[in-house]
Amino acid sequence: MRERLHIAFVVSELVPWVKTGGLADVSAALPKALAKLGHKVTIFVPRYGTIGFPAGEFLGSVHVPVDDPRRSAGFYHASPQPGVNVVFVEQPTFYDRPWPYGRGNDDYGDNPQRFAFLARAALEYFRSRGERPDVFHAHDWQAGLVPVYLKAFYWDDPTLYRSPCVFTIHNMAYQGNFARETLDVLGLPRHLGTADGLEYHGGISFMKGGLLFSEAVTTVSPTYAQEIQRPEHGYGLEGAVRARGGEVSGILNGVDYDEWDPRVDRFIARRYSADDLAGKAACKADLLQAFGLPAEPDLPVVGVISRLVAQKGFDIVTGAWWDLLNRPLRLVVLGTGEPAVQAGFAEMARRAPDRVAVRFEYDNALAHKVEAGSDLFLMPSRFEPCGLTQMYSLRYGTVPVVRSTGGLVDTVEPWDAVRGTGTGFRFDHADGTGLMWALDQALAEFADRPSWERLMRNGMEKDFSWERSARAYLEVYERALGQVG
Repeated sequence: MRERLHIAFVVSELVPWVKTGGLADVSAALPKALAKLGHKVTIFVPRYGTIGFPAGEFLGSVHVPVDDPRRSAGFYHASPQPGVNVVFVEQPTFYDRPWPYGRGNDDYGDNPQRFAFLARAALEYFRSRGERPDVFHAHDWQAGLVPVYLKAFYWDDPTLYRSPCVFTIHNMAYQGNFARETLDVLGLPRHLGTADGLEYHGGISFMKGGLLFSEAVTTVSPTYAQEIQRPEHGYGLEGAVRARGGEVSGILNGVDYDEWDPRVDRFIARRYSADDLAGKAACKADLLQAFGLPAEPDLPVVGVISRLVAQKGFDIVTGAWWDLLNRPLRLVVLGTGEPAVQAGFAEMARRAPDRVAVRFEYDNALAHKVEAGSDLFLMPSRFEPCGLTQMYSLRYGTVPVVRSTGGLVDTVEPWDAVRGTGTGFRFDHADGTGLMWALDQALAEFADRPSWERLMRNGMEKDFSWERSARAYLEVYERALGQVG
């Protein structure tokens, strides 16, 4: 393996600057782990309107031939840590907007141009500087054209000659599917509009471009790598995934324990560890106060931090409101999502204001308090490519109750009270019966304090650090480099 690689990430979101989901966390944490292993990472992300100007040191501008040959990208540089460089791509017409993809469920109509521009701007950045990274790493459909452009326009370029690309699928449900005429708008060769190219049900798919034209494909958990090869989770592209065969790897996302660990967490009322759990009671009291819930009687607290959408299974939760309100528990909910799901949680809080509290927002400090102060963490996802919050919960001794899908299978081991093994509770069927079956098991176990503390410690001792995942990605990069000589 090469001693020092230069990896160019192309992403659509990146903490702490812009976040709508787990992609933003991965885009920051994986480069950080790679840098700690001695490698260099340059991350390209749009300078959205919510990112201050200037975003960093100005590095110049370059013409980016996408839909208009006169359009150019400005580049601004920041270095959040040694070995990691962030390049903000500025193009006000495309990115000076309050939301990265669109408002609510309404996507911006020019999203194909916006993210084609991001992909090609990253390539033109290096070309204009006469610099060639060892490998490109494109993430999700928004960067799906990176390997397409490399093959179509840069394969024999003096600077980017034979540059390999790794493509990572974070969520197959979002594919970047657009009308066929998008090829002409973007100036892409028409032969890419065939079944062997980007064609998808009469249109084109950026996700398919990433799948077919990259040297290697990864996704964010081993189980999800298998699931997307079947119709239920492949969303019409399962054949394209199967066609890549052994070139598809499932690499579990990791946790940034500098940020998510009760031993060092700056947001919680009292720090604690697997060796000293005393601080968790103080965190629970602080959480109840933050949500305006009474401390007495002492009931287990079930925490939720999520997008409140059907994909995450929260319509199942609100549909089972009667059963939930008849269990000895409290429920705290933090997140935003679909109006019907939010309305369901609001109605639960109205019916039981002493036991259910909701905050329809995302607040990072409060998220840490929910992780530390809850006894149980609920993730009833219909599908979950990886999931991060269940891994956070394990480190905080907050026992996860999850559905058996995707990365939840890979990270939460069912509790076995006889052997004292396992880290949480799983259920198979995405319905209220399955949900309540798992919750009832958890509530029964909660009453046995010695057993419950064993369960907590089992989870807290698990190691999902990014270093292991970063080493797995380095092996993929090496394989991709080997394919282009």
